[in-house]
Amino acid sequence: MLHDMVHTTFDDPNCCKHDGCTWKAVEGCTHCAMHGGANQAKNNNKKAIRTYTLTKFRDQMDHFMGDDNIKGLREEIGILRIVMQERLEQCTTSVDLLSHSHMIGDLAMKIEKLVTSCNKIEKSLGQYLDKNATVQLGMEVVAIVTKHVDDTKAIENIAEDLLGAIERITSEE
Repeated sequence: MLHDMVHTTFDDPNCCKHDGCTWKAVEGCTHCAMHGGANQAKNNNKKAIRTYTLTKFRDQMDHFMGDDNIKGLREEIGILRIVMQERLEQCTTSVDLLSHSHMIGDLAMKIEKLVTSCNKIEKSLGQYLDKNATVQLGMEVVAIVTKHVDDTKAIENIAEDLLGAIERITSEE
């Protein structure tokens, strides 16, 4: 690297920035090879690679975020459940089940993580009704029905059916 070094003048914009040095700085750097220009060039190269990688990653993210064909979390949950069902159906003996237990357990954990993530996202976006909100909604539906229906027995049956549906749906979560 030293044989590529060229003397220049202090007023040359490509002169090494080290005090008293008149060697030309390494291309794209502020210092000559003797005063850290080579290391600076390596660091500049690493930064350029990192910037390129981040830009490439950002472009891929933009593609995934904007493509309607990319599966959402709920669809991915469905796909994992199908994969789990297929794997379980391949197990015809307890030995098969035991030999596939690691993969089945891994799929179960992935499904659980996706369901949890999906619920958190939906809740934070206000698209998720917890049990209390669902019960409140059911009570309001009964109040609306009561306002328009005079048959007390029908109202009681509707209320019972609604509470049963709410209990069934919220217990599945």
